[in-house]
Amino acid sequence: MKKSLFLFSLLLLFFLPFSSQTRTSKNQGPKPPLTQAHTELISYGFPIGLLPASVQKYTLNQTSRNFAVDLGGTCKITLPPDNYLATYSKRITGKIEQGKIAELDGIRVRAMFRWWSITGIRSSGDNLVFEVGMVTAKYPANNFDESPFCEGGHSSS
Repeated sequence: MKKSLFLFSLLLLFFLPFSSQTRTSKNQGPKPPLTQAHTELISYGFPIGLLPASVQKYTLNQTSRNFAVDLGGTCKITLPPDNYLATYSKRITGKIEQGKIAELDGIRVRAMFRWWSITGIRSSGDNLVFEVGMVTAKYPANNFDESPFCEGGHSSS
């Protein structure tokens, strides 16, 4: 009995530190710094997760509200909640106003075995409405609370 209790104690001492390290390392992933582009999204009523963490440059024409976001290269991301694969061009452009992004160019999503361009995004209460031409899809805005990292790094194309 003493021998089995001793072995059990040794096993606990050995495995306990590793199990707690694994748990905390998953929950404490690095948070990307907020860029000017991410801050602008918040000021217009959008979550920061609409843009990847790799934003390098952002410009906004204060009069026309036309914007450009430059990434380090093209970027692939899996979008929540349905795990659609999205690609971001190295430059994303559009027009932003309170609760609405229009004339969007540079974000494509793969759905139903085809690539679709997201042409606009609207904020509607606690939801975001993604526009693909005349078709729309609504998702909870809190699915985009964190800015994602590009999968597999950037591509220069």
